[in-house]
Amino acid sequence: MPAETNAMLVGAIAVASLAVSAFFFHYWRSTRDRFFLFFALSFLLEGVNRIVLYHYAGPDEDGPLYFVVRLVAYGLILAAIVDKNRSSRRP
Repeated sequence: MPAETNAMLVGAIAVASLAVSAFFFHYWRSTRDRFFLFFALSFLLEGVNRIVLYHYAGPDEDGPLYFVVRLVAYGLILAAIVDKNRSSRRP
């Protein structure tokens, strides 16, 4: 894949992640539900990760730093789901 195409796709994914993050922040501000906050932080982390690591490390996504940041982002999503299920069971 040409370098320009790869850069364009990484940029598109980063912009999409940041847009979804803004969407979830909007819903968090109106509902104050932590579920939306965790999702917003997860997508914000993923979008910033794409931009920063592509800028410094290039298109090679085999490094462990990519996977550690993604693990944290997906961990936030799992924490949101667990937190939402626990809070709905309380009387």
